[in-house]
Amino acid sequence: MTRRRRPVGRPGSVAVIIPAHNEEGLLPASLAAVHTAAGHPGLEGTRVLVVVAADSCTDATPEVARRAGALTVAVRGRGAGAARAAAARAALGVLGGGDGVWIASTDADSVVPADWLDFHLSYAARGWDALVGTVVLDRHPADARRLTAVHHRLYEKSRPPGGLPWHHPHVHGANLGLTARSYTHAGGFPPLSVGEDHALVRALQRTGHRILRTPDCPVTTSGRLHPRARGGFGEYLARLAAQETA
Repeated sequence: MTRRRRPVGRPGSVAVIIPAHNEEGLLPASLAAVHTAAGHPGLEGTRVLVVVAADSCTDATPEVARRAGALTVAVRGRGAGAARAAAARAALGVLGGGDGVWIASTDADSVVPADWLDFHLSYAARGWDALVGTVVLDRHPADARRLTAVHHRLYEKSRPPGGLPWHHPHVHGANLGLTARSYTHAGGFPPLSVGEDHALVRALQRTGHRILRTPDCPVTTSGRLHPRARGGFGEYLARLAAQETA
């Protein structure tokens, strides 16, 4: 049974959680975009805590995160699920839990729009327990543009015609948000190497939480073909690129 939507007010605190493995090159742009989103006028008076889970890093990722003002958590194990869970755990240790805290998940190779956090909190204020957003691929470098177009065509195959609302089937850790209460109730991110975002959303469904799937306010994510994790989104793009080449 799905819970009734309830107006709970706008959360007073936001935890932005970002897993990162050797992302010193792309993490600065990701953190700069989060900083811009945290400065949106709609977030005036809202506490925003950014937590980077530096997972088995051998580069300057932890230093980059700390210089940007993020709380940095060291993780070992090369797993997105454990890293996201560690970041969420650290954030809730600082902010507490309940409906007054919103957890917003993104990735170190992704750039959120300036209104991203305001968008998430506006739906939290309307009583949604979780928001499942979409992504678009970065069109740079130039050789990624064809892949971007192919991905976009396949990605939107399920969009209904005529401008009808699109309750899309996609799940991305790069654009996912939920209340701390819902996160805890659903069991949090499981310690999976990949697919932890899908597993959490399935757990939210099983436990009756209200989930908004919206294509509005997408996050731009890297179209790189050398993924950090086997079996994840980057590997899917690599297969797609190989098929296009063939």
